[in-house]
Amino acid sequence: MAERIASSAGVELCDVNITRFPDGEIFVKIVENVRGDDLYIIQSVSVNPNEYLMELLIMIDAAKRASADRITAVLPYYGYARQDRKDQPRVPITAKLVASLLEAAGADRVLCVDLHAQQIQGFFDVPVDHLYASPVFVKYLRSLELDDLVVVSPDAGGLKMADAYAKMLDAGIALVGKQRTSAEHVEANHLVGDVAGRNTLLVDDMTSTAGTLSAAASLLHKAGAKTIRAAVSHSLLTQKGIDRLKDSPITELVTSDTVPQKIWDEFNVTVLSVADILAEAICRIHNDQSVSSLFRVDN
Repeated sequence: MAERIASSAGVELCDVNITRFPDGEIFVKIVENVRGDDLYIIQSVSVNPNEYLMELLIMIDAAKRASADRITAVLPYYGYARQDRKDQPRVPITAKLVASLLEAAGADRVLCVDLHAQQIQGFFDVPVDHLYASPVFVKYLRSLELDDLVVVSPDAGGLKMADAYAKMLDAGIALVGKQRTSAEHVEANHLVGDVAGRNTLLVDDMTSTAGTLSAAASLLHKAGAKTIRAAVSHSLLTQKGIDRLKDSPITELVTSDTVPQKIWDEFNVTVLSVADILAEAICRIHNDQSVSSLFRVDN
């Protein structure tokens, strides 16, 4: 991802050494001189979130102590974002904790893609630029020329995202009601909207075990949907998730390269790159220009 962003921005990656001490502690050394530079550190807190988060924090600290002029943490995927509120007693708000850690380490700015919840931006006291993968997804989906399309939110929390996709694709909208029985199991209870004989698109910001997607897809299939696709910004799929998708009526998964991708066997997946959007945002931030134009979808 970092190589693709650097190539698109027309710059070279800074040389950095990251190693481990024998007991597992992380050691970082920025090889090049960054004194007075506008520095962008790219790291997705995914797959191994504990390791990747510590790497990012230590690299920010190293850059700060190397007298970088401004440090921007670029998180294509913002880890620990699921826990963004206290929905039960004695639980943490890890999305806020990560924000505090990034600021304490020395980040002057944050750039991220498709946060799990919009309010996470308010957890920071430094500027946050929040980008979306939807412009890249919409261009691809338009190329499929899906007629009579309905965009479906797999749960109530994703209705705003589904509405945005529906407007950009000039499509209908539907909602699946779900009940989560555990971290890996979801029951889809009811469907609001007409999908019979129509092409459908499930949209969500992330998936790991694919419980929500597969349950919603089964409900759409029972309701007579013609085709079922899914567009997910961050594909954090475990092997169980991949197996569920194979057994589901979903015919294609459209996702982005914000996180490292698994090996896909016998399943139709399309991985679209958001590197150009991130590169353009970085160039605009560096030149003190607006990034709002990156939210537009060109016809």
